[in-house]
Amino acid sequence: MPVEEVDTLVVGAGQAGIALSEHLGRNGVPHLVLEKNRVAEAWRSGRWDSLVANGPAWHDRFPNLEFNGEDPDGFPTKERVADYLVDYAKMVGAPIRTGVEVLKAARLPGRGLFQVETSEGLIEARNVVAATGAFQHPVIPPILPEDVGVTQLHSFHYRNPEQLPAGAVMVVGAGSSGTQIADELRRAGRTVYLSVGPHDRPPRTYRGRDFVWWLGVLGLWDLEAVDPGTEHVTIAVSGAYGGKTIDFRRLAGEGLTLVGMTQSFKDGVLTFAGDLQDNITKGDQSYLSMLDAADAYVARTGIDLPEEPAARRVYPDSECLINPVRELDLAAAGVTSVIWATGFRQDFDWLKVDAFDDKGAPRHQRGVSSEPGVYFLGLPWQSRRGSTFIWGVWHDAKHIADQIAIQRSYQEYRGPGERAHMERAEAESA
Repeated sequence: MPVEEVDTLVVGAGQAGIALSEHLGRNGVPHLVLEKNRVAEAWRSGRWDSLVANGPAWHDRFPNLEFNGEDPDGFPTKERVADYLVDYAKMVGAPIRTGVEVLKAARLPGRGLFQVETSEGLIEARNVVAATGAFQHPVIPPILPEDVGVTQLHSFHYRNPEQLPAGAVMVVGAGSSGTQIADELRRAGRTVYLSVGPHDRPPRTYRGRDFVWWLGVLGLWDLEAVDPGTEHVTIAVSGAYGGKTIDFRRLAGEGLTLVGMTQSFKDGVLTFAGDLQDNITKGDQSYLSMLDAADAYVARTGIDLPEEPAARRVYPDSECLINPVRELDLAAAGVTSVIWATGFRQDFDWLKVDAFDDKGAPRHQRGVSSEPGVYFLGLPWQSRRGSTFIWGVWHDAKHIADQIAIQRSYQEYRGPGERAHMERAEAESA
């Protein structure tokens, strides 16, 4: 079987791969996008049934295509987002080949190319772009043994309340996913415990504007690096039920039992850290700091936005906050399911190049790898705070495509000696 050749091979046809294909096309770079599943598969099968986008339709999209038929201030469903990405790929003519898994990519010594092994044969490429995103392999911490007698799921595999056996549910992780799942289960009549760690808690809206708007005008989307010590702090925000600010005190008052970070398990008992009140307090501080920044912006610019004193209302502390639960006997509490909303790890094992540090993280500058010809796209904080959002990855993709095009121009350069040699060869063959 002949080896297929392509200038640039893009691995992954999610939002990152699609955005890059648009920019590569505009730069005239021949390329191919490989996807082992369907286009935007993670939005369809890697999310729970009721998930909606965490940002409004006017904002969480590519610049050149709106969500047709959607309320601009609404939150599209996961299926609608997936369909949007499929439509966008068609609009830009992305050369996507689905159902093809990339197994290995390694440099061919002395040829300036990479040999890529796929489930359908070999490909040789001058450039390889890992556009596989930030959510590759669900991570479940080794706290509960598999034979503990309860159903354990990562949030990636959760679909709906009916999927779980009857009984109470423990949800570990209070970022956007964990909080939304816990709230859905509570609304379905389940007894729910929610393990809350450090988090940022922005307002969904304030003074008539969504928080994504406030991040934009305050210049916070374009922050280039996280503050030290906040690399793994989650953001608790939701578009569910029309979009509401996540307020843990309110959720506790509605029936959720909040606990601190999950620490250990022994003899049927889960143990929690004594950090619940501190985590809630720091989340409140992040919330209030954004309100303060927004108020200062209004005062500075004179923009006509109505005051909203109710946004600073503090719900009363429920019993779980006054006297936090430090231990939970799962059987005695009737807990039959544990959902781990504990994030993901990236997997670049297929990429056999010298482009990673001792922890396996890519060495790169805005996605341009330390290994020539290798690029990354869709990484958290790749260039800015917004890098993992649809619109953010589009801007990062433009930078990557521009860098690939620049390298192509250098590679196509011929020095005086080479030009003279080519001219003699042409004359002799004439």
